[in-house]
Amino acid sequence: MRKKYIDLQHFTDDAQIIDRTGAESLIPVEESKEIIQGVVTSSAVLSRGRKLANMSSKTYKMPVLDMLPIAYFVDGDNGAKKTTKQAWDKKIITAEEIAVIVPIPESVLDDSDYDIWAEVRPRVTEAFGKVIDGAILFDVNKPTSWRDGVVTTATKAKSVVTATADLYQDILGEGGVISKVEESGFFVSGHMADISMRAKLRGLRDDVGQPIFKSDMQNGTNYSLDGSPMNFPNNGAWDKSKALMISGDFSQLVYSIRQDITFKLFTEGVVQNTDGTIAYNLMQNDMVALRAVMRLGWEIPNPINSVQSDKTKRCPFAILQAGA
Repeated sequence: MRKKYIDLQHFTDDAQIIDRTGAESLIPVEESKEIIQGVVTSSAVLSRGRKLANMSSKTYKMPVLDMLPIAYFVDGDNGAKKTTKQAWDKKIITAEEIAVIVPIPESVLDDSDYDIWAEVRPRVTEAFGKVIDGAILFDVNKPTSWRDGVVTTATKAKSVVTATADLYQDILGEGGVISKVEESGFFVSGHMADISMRAKLRGLRDDVGQPIFKSDMQNGTNYSLDGSPMNFPNNGAWDKSKALMISGDFSQLVYSIRQDITFKLFTEGVVQNTDGTIAYNLMQNDMVALRAVMRLGWEIPNPINSVQSDKTKRCPFAILQAGA
């Protein structure tokens, strides 16, 4: 195996990088598609949200209903019929790039019994899923072209409930998280929560000491709340200081992929830390680096409805925040 690597270097002395065509021989297209599916699975947002058709350019204009038609009674047999109109606004999805670099020691590659791709693949999906969830839910390192995250959007619409000692009322009662979504004219289709919420929900008891959610909440390893699925992201993106739980109509969280994951394998160059210092010198440290890149964008259409016409108060999501 080492002999083959040295021969390859001999024929590519002046090359700085193996281009995409060369990388494809190492990482087949099937693997790229599998990574995309893995990212969707590892990202709580992408797995719960609604995927649109892939984007054909950097931006995608999405028409959204912004004004409803109004009907009138006609006064008498010869009464004049009034006119009305219907209008659409447009939301723009902007695709931004997400990337990760995976440095790999050459000694690892030289070990013919070591399935390096099997090790790299879950790390790539984990890294992409974490950065996507952090940006869309909590505005963490989000691109400037992206809209406010889900928590910020709900907060501006005052669709927020502060947790009290009565967690059941906080979630399911009048004025609770679910009712906040309904007041905006949407029905809750799913929930996301910090993993600490599992214990809080399991701890709820009725008047005779029986777990409230024993039959409704748990079905094997699947959780549901008020008939809607619930999941607890554990990829490290969740910030419980901003929200303990997010409930909403996740068909209103849409995303589109501009570019599937592509790969390039670098054999020379440096990998820098965020402060500019050099983390790895590929040549000096006998390493190669695999770079993965994808582009996607997202939006919350939030169309007008008959329940809440004021878009400043209308939000398809509500959050439960920790109390004092």
